[in-house]
Amino acid sequence: MIKWAGWIITLCGIGHTTGSLIETAPDNANRWFDGSLWSAGGQDFGAWSEPVATFWYTLYSFGPPLLLVGVTVLWLERRGITPPPFIAWAIAAWVVVTFVAFGWSPLPLLLIASGLLLVGHGRAGRPDREPALTA
Repeated sequence: MIKWAGWIITLCGIGHTTGSLIETAPDNANRWFDGSLWSAGGQDFGAWSEPVATFWYTLYSFGPPLLLVGVTVLWLERRGITPPPFIAWAIAAWVVVTFVAFGWSPLPLLLIASGLLLVGHGRAGRPDREPALTA
């Protein structure tokens, strides 16, 4: 279950990052690297230019960290280490808040991953199961 959760999280991170780059990079990537991000809106979120907004939607979004969480879960699972439940709860809370605020998206897939992580954690803690090997 933990392996499936790790793959779902990883694929959601890859999907968001890749999809957002395909959607926005052709029109904005050149302005990401020419210094425009430093002067195009700054901390005034209402005045963001298109290059700043698309940068936050792609490379500075939740996609890359989500990918990192997914591969970390897979790395832990391969070593017989059960990921802590706070990872599942944090992802689930984040998904619920963003789903309520933004509406429909593929984010509910991450609720499935969170559920799998919690079930996997519960099974790992059962006394009738052999303990995981530690390195």
